[in-house]
Amino acid sequence: MPAFLHAGFPILAVVLLLLSSTVVYCAFPASLTLERAFPASRSVELEALKARDRSRHGRLLQSAAGVVDFPVEGSSDPFTVGLYFTRVKLGSPPKEFYVQIDTGSDILWVTCNGCDGCPKSSGLGITLESFNPDGSSTASVVSCSDEICSSAIQTTEAGCASQSPSSQCNYSFQYGDGSGTAGYYVSDTLFFDTVVGDDVTANSSTSIVFGCSVSQTGDLTKPDRAIDGIFGFGQHDLSVISQLSSRGIAPKVFSHCLKGSDNGGGILVLGEIVEPGIVYTPLVQSQPHYNLNLQSIAVNGQTLSIDPAVFATSSNRGTIIDSGTTLAYLAEEAYDPFVNAITAAVSQSVHSFLSKGNQCFLISNSVDEIFPSVTLNFQGGAALVLRPEDYLLQQGSVNNAILWCIGWQKVQGQGITILGDLVLKDKIFVYDLAGQRIGWANYDCSLAVNVSSTSSGKNEFVNTGQLSVSSAALHADFYYKTILAIIIAGFLSLNFVFKFARL
Repeated sequence: MPAFLHAGFPILAVVLLLLSSTVVYCAFPASLTLERAFPASRSVELEALKARDRSRHGRLLQSAAGVVDFPVEGSSDPFTVGLYFTRVKLGSPPKEFYVQIDTGSDILWVTCNGCDGCPKSSGLGITLESFNPDGSSTASVVSCSDEICSSAIQTTEAGCASQSPSSQCNYSFQYGDGSGTAGYYVSDTLFFDTVVGDDVTANSSTSIVFGCSVSQTGDLTKPDRAIDGIFGFGQHDLSVISQLSSRGIAPKVFSHCLKGSDNGGGILVLGEIVEPGIVYTPLVQSQPHYNLNLQSIAVNGQTLSIDPAVFATSSNRGTIIDSGTTLAYLAEEAYDPFVNAITAAVSQSVHSFLSKGNQCFLISNSVDEIFPSVTLNFQGGAALVLRPEDYLLQQGSVNNAILWCIGWQKVQGQGITILGDLVLKDKIFVYDLAGQRIGWANYDCSLAVNVSSTSSGKNEFVNTGQLSVSSAALHADFYYKTILAIIIAGFLSLNFVFKFARL
């Protein structure tokens, strides 16, 4: 706050009034609407959804300059889309690619020219593209002598076919069902939008390293939900968030708010959403994924009888946040108590039965009126409160009743719990990598949010939405009103001492 020496003058009241007036926010155009990937009849079975998730679980089970804003498309509804994706622009001239938003992996990779087994069309209603390093004036192949390749080799995210320093730096990611991608690393220009002022975005760019996929297998070859690649938001050095934050281009924190409605969309920013009500829990240290310490589960406020050791993090146990997973997966020892508690809570109100191993219910009323809330309790007292729509999937209808089934699945023989899009939707999630914590709050993701442009401070923020954005309006507003105050003070010949620091 400016330090006024003559605080007794009436003009100070005018100055303070100017400095405290309301900022007016403006809106950007809405995001695109997706085509349906599956029939509206919801005939896709849970087994098919689980099979698609297995292709992504393989990698889980085996292996501040400003706010950077990415568009979000897609939906958590597995019967329409079943994934969230964004667009990235790469190369010179820039070319746009659709890539899945995946917090369960580290690397950004896109399909490259001549890719073996890569789909040519997509059921998502998008046009697939391929990257051609020879067609970009700024592209260069990363060699094995490059420092970033040596770092990636240490984490098994890169490899070299020969001992020659000039040989290309390769990668190969294999998934649990045999599908995967292989290729080599390329350095080229990434173009992105940075919010810099009220209703203003700047076209920014920087050189990054990403994967050039020349081979895809398994589910990645199928056209029903095909996209151009995967955007890994993990913590390792090769992730885009790590590359940009290490250069001071973006803070070491990112946030998303994924809409759960059929048309989907949402918010994805490199920055910290600072809305009220967000609670935080620490990340488990030295883990390759976003592991949290889940301590207990409560149904209708009653804690389930599950040994806390079931959720303890180890080589084959733990709780992972993964936006690349459609459903949610619960450790085997916790699954039956969870399902039994929900079934018991509604036994007097609905007809329940097993369908292909899944607990299902015929319901005539709203699920919110019948089904219990579920609370996941994490280290530090952070509670993730789930609505029925966060653990149930609508499967169809029988006569005048709606068929709902529990969408959480049992991880056979393992203690891994994976919270996928079924749980993540309709919530703010903040991944504070600098503070090594993750935060969340239930939220309507069609609304705007406040986003901090630093990893540590909350005095500097923009307001962003779908994409309705009001930028760091506080900056422009503050400067304008401060200058106006000085003019008034000078006109009245008052001796003010004004001091401010750039937020």
